[in-house]
Amino acid sequence: MAVNRQKLKLLYLMRMLEEETDSEQGLTMAQILEKLEEQGISAERKSIYRDIEALREFGVDVRTYQRAPVEYAVEHRDFAFPELLLLVDAVQSSRFLTQRKSDALVEGVKRLASKRQRALLDKRVHVEGRIKMQNESVFYSVDRIQEAIARKRMISFLYFKYDAAKRKKPQHDGGRYLETPVQLVYSDGYYYLVTFNEKHDDFATYRVDRMDRIMMMNEPALRNERIATFDTRELESRAFGMYRGDPVSATLLVNEAAMGAVIDRFGKEVDSVPADAGEARVHAVVMKSPAFFGWLAQFGSRVRVEKPTWLAHEYRDYLADIVTAYE
Repeated sequence: MAVNRQKLKLLYLMRMLEEETDSEQGLTMAQILEKLEEQGISAERKSIYRDIEALREFGVDVRTYQRAPVEYAVEHRDFAFPELLLLVDAVQSSRFLTQRKSDALVEGVKRLASKRQRALLDKRVHVEGRIKMQNESVFYSVDRIQEAIARKRMISFLYFKYDAAKRKKPQHDGGRYLETPVQLVYSDGYYYLVTFNEKHDDFATYRVDRMDRIMMMNEPALRNERIATFDTRELESRAFGMYRGDPVSATLLVNEAAMGAVIDRFGKEVDSVPADAGEARVHAVVMKSPAFFGWLAQFGSRVRVEKPTWLAHEYRDYLADIVTAYE
């Protein structure tokens, strides 16, 4: 049974305004009538005025712009254009997404924009050659882990790393891990799962894309004070590349040329006092790990470990091993 197209006029008008207009570019009354005619719908100006008022009463932000000629447009949307740019950038830069999934999500974001804005999003600079995941398993792993956290259940999984031949090397002698999932953390383009291991009575961190065959167990998750008070922000501020290690209260001598990077790492409220000319002493708690030493190495002599002495010596030995490898 054919639908009377005149009854669809209001719907076509709303879709037209939402897809083709924004604060920079609207549609004139003549353009609106012409586009409706292309859909087999005839209308008069007075009926369109009434329809626009109906859309406004419904909650659609249709604005009238006193231009030459007058234009009508939807101005405010769920997401402003700069917010859409941020979403597209975040999706395109996420390494845990496959290229196919990334493209699909970007297309979904673009549907929130007007046609003019979509063209601008298409021209958005994309970093070519960015490493993407080769499969979408991590996408579904995150969902399964979130469900386990919400239902307060233990999870079981296999974990692997890569050997020199780029083959998956099972950890834990190929056995399954049984852990209490605590928190998912997104850091440096990857998802990490923080768990609590009852046997070792401590937290552990796993890269989600290296977890395999994740199962939510019927066994209830462990509950204790440490889990209840776990602070993701504290972990992120101390850990480097999500490497866990022993927390160390360290004093760093920082040249002003590197202060911006140190603030990026520890936050603007990091404890800092002036030292010699052009330097500052920065006091921060860090997780001692190869990733921390690698972070230090990028600054050369501009960031130096002053205290504790044993940490400075371990960093010196770390650098010495690198030099020896090149001799």
